[in-house]
Amino acid sequence: MQRIHSSIAKAKDVISVCGAKRILWVRDRAFGQFTIASALADLPIPHVVFDSFAPNPVYEDVASGVKLFNESCCDFILAVGGGSTIDVAKCIKLYCRMDHTRSYLSQDYVKNDFPIMAIPTTAGTGSESTRIAVIYYRGEKQSISHDAILPAYVVFEPGVLTTLPLYQRKCTMLDALCQAIESWWSVASTDESKALSKEAIEIIVANMRGYLDNDPHGNREMMRAANLSGHAIDIAHTTAVHAMSYKLTILYGIAHGHAVALCLPSMWRYMVAHMERCTDVRGAMYVSEMFGEIAAALGQTNVHDAIAWFESLLADLRIGRPELKCEPDIPSLAATVNPARLRNNPVLMDHEIADSLYRLILNANP
Repeated sequence: MQRIHSSIAKAKDVISVCGAKRILWVRDRAFGQFTIASALADLPIPHVVFDSFAPNPVYEDVASGVKLFNESCCDFILAVGGGSTIDVAKCIKLYCRMDHTRSYLSQDYVKNDFPIMAIPTTAGTGSESTRIAVIYYRGEKQSISHDAILPAYVVFEPGVLTTLPLYQRKCTMLDALCQAIESWWSVASTDESKALSKEAIEIIVANMRGYLDNDPHGNREMMRAANLSGHAIDIAHTTAVHAMSYKLTILYGIAHGHAVALCLPSMWRYMVAHMERCTDVRGAMYVSEMFGEIAAALGQTNVHDAIAWFESLLADLRIGRPELKCEPDIPSLAATVNPARLRNNPVLMDHEIADSLYRLILNANP
């Protein structure tokens, strides 16, 4: 069960009494820019720092972190950063007792009691509240899922958002919004996950302007919304929108939230137009009504207005499509989409449909 703390002082108190002997401190390379840097300068337990990983971390990065964790005899992981940082920490926890001579991706989890404390520095992924981590192996996205990687302690400090660059601010907000929408329409959604999604969406819409203007209240509320959206996807998981986004991030070097937001309106419009392909066992009527409920949470009167509102939001935020490198990229993009996420979509998706949607998203020739 997670323990939530609201201040760095409380976090340091926990570290002081946890019984750990050495901390592996996983953090962003930009950590020194955060307002909490000075507050964490005097950790009460010896520590080693690990910050040698890419913004979209690869398997080799995690393996280096595992090596440092074990060689330094660490027994506690402190993760301070965005979703990628927390995901790296989760994977280090998962792999640290596995056989280092073989691929960690092919092994079963070896139980350990090393806790993770997560201090998120963005309001987007909600990674601190999920049993999911994302890394890349040989250019392909790997979705790691295990109960053991849910952080034992979470600390929310909205002050860290004051130095967040505007582009990252926009993209993390869009990621939280897309996660809440997708988890709501997921075939695996439940009453609990839908309630979490609804609350997250309503908080984001109500506090969007304040957050973008770096208002303290807006920052605090966006961090809360991101956490709620993380809890929602932890239950219901994301869908084809996220599945299609990952390769855009790798191929075009855009932020994850940027890529996801580009995919969402085209996917939603496709689903509305093809309800005869509904795959949710609750039926097409249920899915149509659910789309209407999502639209209402966004403050719109119907689904079509909601899609138009979302596209207008992207235009206002200047979140545009990347320049297409070459049209032969499109089939290869579609071929890499994760089939598991396609099955989680409430309307039938396959690689042929993904191909056509990529052409719409990237404004390529049909």
